[in-house]
Amino acid sequence: MAHMTSRAQHSAPPAPTVGFDLDMTLIDSRPGIHACYLALAERTGTYIDAELAITRLGPPLADELVNWFPADQVPAMSDLYREMYPSIAIAATPAMPGAREAIAAVRAAGGRAVVVTAKYEPNAKLHLAHLGIDADAVIGDLWAERKAEALREEGASVYVGDHVGDVRGARGAQALSVAVTTGPCDAEELRTAGADVVLGDLTEFPRWLSDYLVTRA
Repeated sequence: MAHMTSRAQHSAPPAPTVGFDLDMTLIDSRPGIHACYLALAERTGTYIDAELAITRLGPPLADELVNWFPADQVPAMSDLYREMYPSIAIAATPAMPGAREAIAAVRAAGGRAVVVTAKYEPNAKLHLAHLGIDADAVIGDLWAERKAEALREEGASVYVGDHVGDVRGARGAQALSVAVTTGPCDAEELRTAGADVVLGDLTEFPRWLSDYLVTRA
């Protein structure tokens, strides 16, 4: 009997490491980012359409700022935005529905939950601390295919995100791509990009994870 138990334990799949994107996956960053863009516009005297900017969250900050500032000013404007961000955006940003429960589901399965995001890493950590979301690791400043670097390093077998860039990151890491439609990309875009699973939001994730782990076992 002991021999059979040992074999069963040996053959059981390892507990999962699941990666999560941050903006529009774990947190609704629109209110905070909107306020920060308005503050940056006021500080610099440069018009920024904050309403438009928050419809295309996901890519790095510089990709948005280049729409409003000359390219040679973007590095300085990025630094100014990041300096202003903690006092303006952190308290204004809520967790997405199901975010805490999604992290808890990974932990309940004996796994690790890591956050891999394009957001400036210190600010990403401030968001999670403010919301009481305790990730096992937080890696910032990575976008799209570059997210695969961190996902491979962390041994993630699943990556959850809301953008086609997140799908590309998951595929680059040979991780299962689980997409949520809470960001700028709809279900069709996400599936076309190669998402393996598309959920409405993170409230559906614990049930999906449970089913996935049973199937994998």
